[in-house]
Amino acid sequence: MAEQTRSERVQEVLRQEVSKIIHDDLKDPRIGFITVTRVELTRDLRFARIFFSVLEDDKKELSLRGLKSAKGFIRGLIGERVKLQFVPDIAFKIDESFSHTKHVYDILEKLKEEKKEKGDVDKEGH
Repeated sequence: MAEQTRSERVQEVLRQEVSKIIHDDLKDPRIGFITVTRVELTRDLRFARIFFSVLEDDKKELSLRGLKSAKGFIRGLIGERVKLQFVPDIAFKIDESFSHTKHVYDILEKLKEEKKEKGDVDKEGH
């Protein structure tokens, strides 16, 4: 098994720590039930893009605004809790992959139902 790169290890530590900070330390009512899905770091580890998903679709943008306003606070806590030479600048992005996956699943389910209904019609001799 290939050894994880430093960047991959730092990404995972940041994902876990930011998740803890959001759930334990932020009290912003704009922020819904958030899952930090992944972190992308630049090669020099100076910039991190933090992707998150929100359980309630209608709270995505509101949650993003809440996270953006807490960016400095979150960065400060990362600096206290994670031993890094530099605390990366952070940006939050809504992870749309779950919504996309759900949309594809819904389409497939609809096609499956239509095929089943068509099969039922064929069996009746129509």
